[in-house]
Amino acid sequence: MDDGRPAILPGQDVAILAGGCFWCLEAVYDQVQGVGAVESGYIGGAMDNPTYEAVCGGQTGHAEAVRITFNPAVVSYQDLLNIFFVVHDPTTLNRQGNDIGTQYRSAIFYSSSAQQQTAEQVIKTVTDEKRYEAPIVTQVIAATRWYEAEAYHQEYFARNPLQGYCQFVVGPKVAKLRKQFAARLKT
Repeated sequence: MDDGRPAILPGQDVAILAGGCFWCLEAVYDQVQGVGAVESGYIGGAMDNPTYEAVCGGQTGHAEAVRITFNPAVVSYQDLLNIFFVVHDPTTLNRQGNDIGTQYRSAIFYSSSAQQQTAEQVIKTVTDEKRYEAPIVTQVIAATRWYEAEAYHQEYFARNPLQGYCQFVVGPKVAKLRKQFAARLKT
C-alpha cells in the first residue's frame, strides 16, 4: 500500500515544509543546488485524498506544503531550513500575507529524530538572534501521509510567471532567495 512517502534513492533525503502557498516554496527550492525535485502537495490533515478545493475550504486540516528531495552532500537539511526562515514569515499563525487559514500555516514535518532536532535548533537560533520581532509560531511535527497536489499546481510559477499572484507574491520570495542565498543557486 502506498503510504504517500517517496522512495528515497541512495544519497538522497526528503524535507517537507509548509509556509503559505505551496507555489512560493516550490519556486524557491527549485532553484537551490542539491535539490533534485520539489513537489507541491498536502499533509497534516484527516481526510484521505484531499482536493485543492477541500483543503482551501479549511475543513481537512491539511497544510499546503512542498516535498523536497535533496542531496545532503550538496545542501544540508539545516541549509534548507535556513532558507525557509528567510523566504516566509514564521511569526504569523495560519497565514502568509493575504493567504489566511490553517492550510497556510508554517510547519516543518520531520521524518526522523535528527530532522526534528535540527528543526528545533534552527528555530532556537532564529529566536536567539532576534531575526523577527514577534515569536516564531512554526510547528515542528512528525510527517504524516503525503498527498501530491493536482497536476496544474506542479511547477506553477515556472509555467505561469506572468500570472498576478506569481508576479506579486511568488516573485518577491524568489528574489529574496536570489539576493540572500546567491551561492546556493543552481547555475
